[in-house]
Amino acid sequence: MPAARFPLLSALTTPKDLRGLTHDNLSALASEIRAFLIGTVCATGGHLGPNLGVVELSIALHRVFDSPRDTVLFDIGHQGYVHKLLTGRAEGFDRLRQAGGLSGYLARAESGHDVIENSHASTVLSYADGLAKARQLTGESGRAVVAVVGDGALTGGMCWEALNNLGGAPDRPVVIVLNDNTRSYAPTIGALADHLEQLRASAPDSVDWLLNAAGRPHGTAAGTGTTAPGAGRSQARPDGPGNREGQDGNGSAPLSDDGEGVVLPGPLPVARNLFHLLGFAYLGPVDGHHLPSLEEALSMARDLRRPVVVHAVTVKGRGYAPAEADAADCMHAVGTLDPATGRPSTAGSSPSWTSVFAGELCELGERYENIVAVTAAMPGPTGLARFGERFPHRFFDVGIAEQHAVTSAAGLALGGFHPVVAVYATFLGRAFDQVLMDVALHRLPVTFVLDRAGITGPDGPSHHGMWDLTLLGAVPGMRVGVPRDATRLRELLTEAVTHTSGPTALRFPKAAVTDDIPAYKRLGPVEVLHQSRVRDVLLVTVGPLAGPAVEAARYLEGQGIGVTVADPRWVLPVPPELTELATAHRLVVTVEDNTRAGGAGTAVARAVADAGSRVPVRVLGLPGRFIAHGTRPDILAACGLTAQGIVYSVLRARADRPHDDGGR
Repeated sequence: MPAARFPLLSALTTPKDLRGLTHDNLSALASEIRAFLIGTVCATGGHLGPNLGVVELSIALHRVFDSPRDTVLFDIGHQGYVHKLLTGRAEGFDRLRQAGGLSGYLARAESGHDVIENSHASTVLSYADGLAKARQLTGESGRAVVAVVGDGALTGGMCWEALNNLGGAPDRPVVIVLNDNTRSYAPTIGALADHLEQLRASAPDSVDWLLNAAGRPHGTAAGTGTTAPGAGRSQARPDGPGNREGQDGNGSAPLSDDGEGVVLPGPLPVARNLFHLLGFAYLGPVDGHHLPSLEEALSMARDLRRPVVVHAVTVKGRGYAPAEADAADCMHAVGTLDPATGRPSTAGSSPSWTSVFAGELCELGERYENIVAVTAAMPGPTGLARFGERFPHRFFDVGIAEQHAVTSAAGLALGGFHPVVAVYATFLGRAFDQVLMDVALHRLPVTFVLDRAGITGPDGPSHHGMWDLTLLGAVPGMRVGVPRDATRLRELLTEAVTHTSGPTALRFPKAAVTDDIPAYKRLGPVEVLHQSRVRDVLLVTVGPLAGPAVEAARYLEGQGIGVTVADPRWVLPVPPELTELATAHRLVVTVEDNTRAGGAGTAVARAVADAGSRVPVRVLGLPGRFIAHGTRPDILAACGLTAQGIVYSVLRARADRPHDDGGR
């Protein structure tokens, strides 16, 4: 990091360094951080928009609270890049999200300032509730617990379960910082979004008294032309605001625009809003890009010694025109970009699996009026945005609420529709009970489309979709299809949405589709992609791993080993035609990008054994551990899921040697 370009940022080694900076220094630091993020994230890819929106908020948090003595939790870690910079990790950003480099989320192994690294939304308030209980039990009342949660994440049910507990315990202090930028990926929806909009509205009693007290006139919020955030409101004690006596010295004094302490005009007016009614003190809305206001609100929240919500209004993508102008998601997550224009550095030559799905679903929507689409706040990333534009009355965004999405889809199915629920594969686990009991138990025709299945690459362990086949394999009546190419995706999606006797699921990776692989012949739903004259080995391939399997078969055939390659298409439950084919070979090797525990290979092995056959089955797949971030090709190679790795594993199996997870 060039010190000449980033003099303030390069000098930071610990959050305590922030407390010696003047207000002018802090403003300059915020500008440096934005410039640094734009340069580095455009070069590596990552979460750009969310972090540009929390620069001042992150600075204020680390000036008021004493991390890691005080615990600052983020929901989720994708908004933690500024936190990483302020805790001394700027030098690692050139390898952000690369193998061996910094994680794109928080990571406990990187820093003692990172406490949680789960990157599924709406969990942070429950972590905070548990930590507050622990602090109470151990008598560590002087260690603050702070939870940063977005308005988008607040649409998740876990948040409300936690709020119910937090608000009912006035003796357990927790500071909830509501980072309200009006969106997750897409704009935040529902009654909660309406309520937050009301709180942001410029009603006569909602003047931002913190800004006025600092001598700063109302302006615009984040250059958008909208009025600055309104009203600081709370049920704070009358002597609380501005009373700096009795501080324990862990925080720093708030700043006005001229760097002096703020003299406050008196108690905040009391507002009857949702948070207040749930038992929280409420401070805000506060301009999330004005450090004096943020620091004053956070200092008061700390001093209240009770559950409190600080409502900070921010702008996603703040300070980078291409992000602020991006109506889809404010450059939430980007690949490599030209930082001058915000456009991709290289254009993809092949369509993605997501785009093929998006186009085909729209075609099917024209043919079948009973198809409806459901998303959990991710219409763009899951490919449903196009369907929503064409059929707005048949499209439902339910917020970050996978459990509700699944059971709401069950209700739609009860009403005569065929819902298509599109989610990331890793997020389906959040709604397993609903899939099992609310959909499958009732044999309802709901189709689940699982994007980012298998290895996702740079997003790391919480985003690899490597457990869905294991989970879905336990669901009675669930049919799971895995396409190997674009043609098969279109075929399987058509079959899924016309299936009426129970649930279906399709899965595909985060990748570009490859060329179609033609079938040699078909046995029921099973397609044979390669067949030697001698039946030595049956390779059962799952989805896009068909290409490496066919390549491996050709090599083995050249070594005098007869190989058949079969793509079951519908991998669960195991088609009887596949079982019959397996029993006619001397060895069966299954290849999938799901964990080896309980996936498609396990199901094939069970089916072969249940048929009374003693043909050995060797299961290739992902190891039963959390896999770090890296590129998808590199991780698959490390797990032996390439043509070379398949050949290696087949030869080991034929020699009766044990399985090797890292087979080459």
